[in-house]
Amino acid sequence: MHINEKTLKDIEFHTVLSQMATYCITHLGTEKALLTAPYSKKEDLQNALQLTNDFLASFENDNRIPNHGFEPITKELQLLKIENSYLETGSFKKIKAISISSNEIIGFLKKFKEYYPNLFEFSSAIPINTEVINEIDAVIDRFGDVKDNASQELFRLRQDINIIRGKINQSFVSALNSYSTLDYLDDIRESVVENKRVLAVKAMYRRKVKGAILGGSKTGSIVYIEPEATFRYTRELSNLVFEETEEVTKILKQLTNFTRPFRGLLKNYQEFLTSLDVTYAKAKYAQSINAILPEITENRDYILRDAIHPLLYIANQKKNVKTFPQSIELRPDNRVIVISGPNAGGKSITLKTVGLLQVMLQSGLLIPVHERSKVCLFDRILTDIGDNQSIENHLSTYSYRLKQMNYFLKKCNKNTLFLIDEFGTGSDPELGGALAETFLEEFYHREAYGIITTHYSNLKLLANELPYMQNANMMFDEKSLEPMFKLALGQAGSSFTFEVAQKNGIPFSLVNRAKKKIERGKVRFDATIAKLQKERSKLEKTERSLKVNEQKKLSEAEKLEETNQKIQKKLENYQELYDSNQRLIYLGQKMNDLSERYFNNNQKRELMAELFKVVQIENSKRKKVSAKVKKVQKAKEQHVIEEAEKTVEVIRQKKKAAKKKVEAAPKPTRIFKIGDRVRLQDGRAVGSIDKLEKNKAVVNYGMFTTNVSVEQLELVEAVK
Repeated sequence: MHINEKTLKDIEFHTVLSQMATYCITHLGTEKALLTAPYSKKEDLQNALQLTNDFLASFENDNRIPNHGFEPITKELQLLKIENSYLETGSFKKIKAISISSNEIIGFLKKFKEYYPNLFEFSSAIPINTEVINEIDAVIDRFGDVKDNASQELFRLRQDINIIRGKINQSFVSALNSYSTLDYLDDIRESVVENKRVLAVKAMYRRKVKGAILGGSKTGSIVYIEPEATFRYTRELSNLVFEETEEVTKILKQLTNFTRPFRGLLKNYQEFLTSLDVTYAKAKYAQSINAILPEITENRDYILRDAIHPLLYIANQKKNVKTFPQSIELRPDNRVIVISGPNAGGKSITLKTVGLLQVMLQSGLLIPVHERSKVCLFDRILTDIGDNQSIENHLSTYSYRLKQMNYFLKKCNKNTLFLIDEFGTGSDPELGGALAETFLEEFYHREAYGIITTHYSNLKLLANELPYMQNANMMFDEKSLEPMFKLALGQAGSSFTFEVAQKNGIPFSLVNRAKKKIERGKVRFDATIAKLQKERSKLEKTERSLKVNEQKKLSEAEKLEETNQKIQKKLENYQELYDSNQRLIYLGQKMNDLSERYFNNNQKRELMAELFKVVQIENSKRKKVSAKVKKVQKAKEQHVIEEAEKTVEVIRQKKKAAKKKVEAAPKPTRIFKIGDRVRLQDGRAVGSIDKLEKNKAVVNYGMFTTNVSVEQLELVEAVK
């Protein structure tokens, strides 16, 4: 795999590395993260991706990987290479810390290898070793000082030093008290010069105090003198301190010589923790952009679903703006996509998204795509995106483009992904378009995968004519002409040149003149594409609506099927109950016939014989079952009866509720007139209204009259 520096700059890969490196917790890890580059071997790449995926999984796991922070021991490793050199105590503290961290993490990964199989495999080559740690612990304490018992000689020297310091203190206090009594000392009595306690002697008495003069005050009124007895002990202390330093150096040399054979192991520890830090940073960065490890295929299927540009996503997050995902598919039978449409629609971002995600993946970083995405790997990724003016080489845009195309022609093959923005621009539209078409045909015939953006109609036509090339467009709202930031495959996009011009306030008369100046065919072609885009947008809306309706229908069908099954089961239960009841009715009728016959002939023997025959017939139909099964059957029958009773009760309740509702419903107030034929709501007799007063009516039934409320009456026939 080879990806040149220009491609990395075009897609802003180094910006991604800078963002990722901020998650490193060590200096060496940050340096290594910034040097991340695409892997040349597929096996190394697969391993790096799996390691990052393992570390990402650890963030959601209760068994978190121990802290891998460390101070670099690069200088110490260099010194260990030099013979007769020795390390200071601070260096040994760092060596001990890096050894403990490495041992702890290696031990942890061994214990939880089922959770983190790839990280365990990565660490298994490095052995756990405690010899250096134990040896350092025996010599150096937790404060970074050589222990008193590091050697017998050091122990003796430090004991002697403590005794001498005691004598120095004692002799100084004695001299201080003595000369203080004689009033030879100034008010401050004592001071410190060159880290030694001295007497602050009045200048007039300096000859009367025995000792070494170490200085005086600025005014000359005080002379600083170290007492004679103290001076003698101080010289002795200096000798002991020198011997102590020599002994400490000797001990550190011995410890260094002990550590020197472990230099290779310590180097491995540092490299292991540095690599782990970079993997940690990749995992943290993946977590921040919702990245995953997609399926990597061998069959050259390249399907990105809901792919998001990570730099744009992070920038939009800060602004609280939505980032629009893109979906793109490339296959052996659809290997080149030509994206067209107006500027500011997201064409360049789509190119950069594909290029950046592919380079990230081939550098061992996880990418922000849907989990159903599939990707294949490319040996080369060629890009021509962004500013094409080469100031350094004093080349025009078109000359620079031609140099790029020449490079592409040399490198392009079936394992190449090419991404070109504004393909063919920089020259005369007719001639540049023809040359661009030739280049595109050449890339196509070499079976390379690629995505280009263009405004050239001839390239759109070529994509329509060649079987393994496809048109696509960045969708625009046909009414507002605002970009929708969605890639639609299968159809070329209009540049909306005149529509956008009108939207931005260019007078219609000028736009119309411009239309007349160009070939009528081109305008019609562009207009046709614009119309098709609008139709496609409508079809997509209709399709979405139909899918929603289909889902609703499926859901309703499932509910109906479920209801149907319940009804079927109830019918079966009712059938069983009906059959059982019919049998009992038949037996009842039989018994009634026998009773009637016995009543008439009084033949007891005949009755018993008939009864016995009936019992035998019924028993022949029965099967012998255990008491337990009989109990279950009885319970089942009881359940069926209860269910039937419940159903009947529900129906009754519904009927009652409906009746109450009807009764409770407010009836329209009828305006009655004298002479209307009416009857009471509960009655059958019909009479005529003789008189109406307020809400009362006098009804004449012929034989008698009655005074009733109007609300109790209902009309039979209105007066004519």
